[in-house]
Amino acid sequence: MSRRAWFGAGFARGFGKAWLAGGYAFLYLPILALVIYSFNDSPIANVWAGFTLKWYAALPGDREIIAGLWLSLRIAFFTACASVVLGTLAAFALVKYRRFTGRTLFSGMVNAPLVMPEVIIGLSLLLMLVQVQRAIGFPERGMMTIWLGHLLLGMAYATVVVQARLQDLNPQLEEAAMDLGARPHQVFYLVTLPMITQSLMSAWLLTFTLSLDDVVLSAFLSGPGSTTMPLVIFSRARLGLSPSVNAVATLIVLVVTIGVVLASLAIARAERRRAQDIAAAARGN
Repeated sequence: MSRRAWFGAGFARGFGKAWLAGGYAFLYLPILALVIYSFNDSPIANVWAGFTLKWYAALPGDREIIAGLWLSLRIAFFTACASVVLGTLAAFALVKYRRFTGRTLFSGMVNAPLVMPEVIIGLSLLLMLVQVQRAIGFPERGMMTIWLGHLLLGMAYATVVVQARLQDLNPQLEEAAMDLGARPHQVFYLVTLPMITQSLMSAWLLTFTLSLDDVVLSAFLSGPGSTTMPLVIFSRARLGLSPSVNAVATLIVLVVTIGVVLASLAIARAERRRAQDIAAAARGN
């Protein structure tokens, strides 16, 4: 290799590593700064005045942000669970049944929330729910309406994740199970479900995160006494953030990090077990 070629290859490797490091720094340095300033002794969020834990100690007494956090966690949990169920059903309809009346319209309606601005989605849902409430007296703006809005968005993301996994599955495995006498529901629970478990977990985590930090839909669909944590933080940001908000955000980052690590370990363990089962089956043949 000539000196010029060697220098070009080294420059390319160095530039790639520097670009990757810059990307990670752009993504994670703001989070690191938030964590550091959550221990700031100054009431001004961006002026360092020493180390303290008083903002964490004061969190249990901040009823507004604790209530908002509890509401956000409940909505995110129910949104993630319902999104995975409905998204899986929609993905099965699109993958397993390639020809049915209205398939194009159904696919477009499922994917529409992915490309439509949240402002439009929130305004449309607000107008519809107001008319429904006037007609039948239900639902009132609150946790239920926020959940419906988050579910609409989360179902679209869950469908994409599960659909991508279903398209990669080998249909011969399901056909073999049916040839051996398994009924359709047994094929799903014994063959298909174990193979898409990782995508279901990924879809759950994704929709949970999307619901937990959503502001636009929550702002349109919330009502009196149903203010989520992002709305509380957004309202306080107008008057100047306090380190207590940094403390809450740090705790959320910690919980999400632990959840992602545990989920990654579970997915890796399931993948290793699946590979071992396949290898054992191959040796048995």
